[in-house]
Amino acid sequence: MTTGFPQMALHGSVWMTMDGASFGGAGRVALLALVAECGSITQAAKAMKMSYKAAWNAIDAMNTMAGEPLVERLVGGKGGGGTRLTPRGQKLVRNFRHIEQAHRRFIEQLNRQAVDGLLDDFSLLQRMSMQTSARNQFFGTVQKVTPGAANDMVSLQVPGLPAPIVAAVTCGSTRHLGLAPGMQAFALVKASSVIVATAVPAAARFSARNQLHGVVSRVRPGAVNAEVTLALADGATITATVTRASSEALALTPGTPALAMFKASSVIVGLPF
Repeated sequence: MTTGFPQMALHGSVWMTMDGASFGGAGRVALLALVAECGSITQAAKAMKMSYKAAWNAIDAMNTMAGEPLVERLVGGKGGGGTRLTPRGQKLVRNFRHIEQAHRRFIEQLNRQAVDGLLDDFSLLQRMSMQTSARNQFFGTVQKVTPGAANDMVSLQVPGLPAPIVAAVTCGSTRHLGLAPGMQAFALVKASSVIVATAVPAAARFSARNQLHGVVSRVRPGAVNAEVTLALADGATITATVTRASSEALALTPGTPALAMFKASSVIVGLPF
């Protein structure tokens, strides 16, 4: 089925080293195989479209690194001499061909395992490698960009959350990042920007654009402040820094239903590497 998008595929190659030094890969093995087939370095070099000097230098380097000859010259005889592979050289070519076949099957198997899934894993690794001082990091897809006179409102749909996270960014930042629906992006929120409320009436309204309902999963009290983590839907969490006095006044303990709120202006939007 054609999707209109370029089809991605995985590729790879086998390369050999000797004691950490580069020995060669498919090209040098092909040269050895041609020497065996042609009985001549000159003919093998022509078939490889390389100079005799380059072919001989490659063979000489392989002979030296292998610790024993892979190619040997034949002197005299009916044909006036020639070149052939030693038993060690023949074994190297055979073994490399087997390794190449196994490697090719491995790559084909990876390609059959949905490249999209591999890209998801790669995206996850990218997110894990990102370092930032913002405690809360949400990864999702830009759902909508609402233009404004000075600031644009960017809605980011995060998997598992019932409503998108809304960020207020300058028009210049929108253009600079190229923000548009369908793009993957980060929403970063500092813990100090998150307000926590409990026992919120159903009809209550707040000016904070982002409101996430959850349950307190952890409270880490400090001398002045407390770090409060709320478990949200689908395994997501959000952490807030509140004063210790507020934590005690709200009776924040694990299992307490709570509401985490933060303004759209407190959200920083970023793009994956």
